[in-house]
Amino acid sequence: MSEAMLSKVRKLLAQAEDPACTPAESAAFTAKATELIARYGVDRALLAVRDPTSDPVGDRVLDIVAPYARDKVGLLAAVAEPLRCRCVRRQRGSGFALHLFGFASDLERVDLLFTSLLVQAAHGLAATAVPADDHPAAFRRSWLAGFAQVIGGRLWAAETAAASESGAPSVALVLADRSDRVQRRLAEEYPRLRTAPPRRLGGTGFGSGAEAGRHADLGGRDLGGNVAPARQLGH
Repeated sequence: MSEAMLSKVRKLLAQAEDPACTPAESAAFTAKATELIARYGVDRALLAVRDPTSDPVGDRVLDIVAPYARDKVGLLAAVAEPLRCRCVRRQRGSGFALHLFGFASDLERVDLLFTSLLVQAAHGLAATAVPADDHPAAFRRSWLAGFAQVIGGRLWAAETAAASESGAPSVALVLADRSDRVQRRLAEEYPRLRTAPPRRLGGTGFGSGAEAGRHADLGGRDLGGNVAPARQLGH
């Protein structure tokens, strides 16, 4: 991402997070930041058609640590899928190693967004009271599930809009080809993958987590993103 666009995203997010902002103003600033991130993904994809070396397919491994490691994995998947990346979960101690596949620019976007969203989720959970009749861990897991589901939907919408507004008639084919190439790269590395069974969550936090997801900033903080903030999501 260019420094000019990154600066613009940072300013939008700073405005969105200003306590003096009304909810409507905050939502407008957040929507603009999301639009810029999505447009960047399309621009890089089209540039790579002319110069494939500018955006190669790659992979990276992210350590997802306890507590709530499986729930953080769910949030990462909710971010990665709309951004045309794929991830494989591997157990590592009390957490997971997430093997992430995608084009370099999309891996960059996933890192940026996931790092920011982990911090926002930690803040949201800290500000949300657990009902007296609910188990704290069950409530927080369901809260995170609601947060991740809404985030994923917002990112799908932003990516679809950016593709349709790009003006390039072949953009849908370009993006589909990129998704296929990422999937082939994953299949080469993991030819016998199994799909994890769906989780059943019993807490009552899904609705408040979903509401937090609707107001989350989707622009990230910096391009040197890593998953260190995963440790900030406390008990």
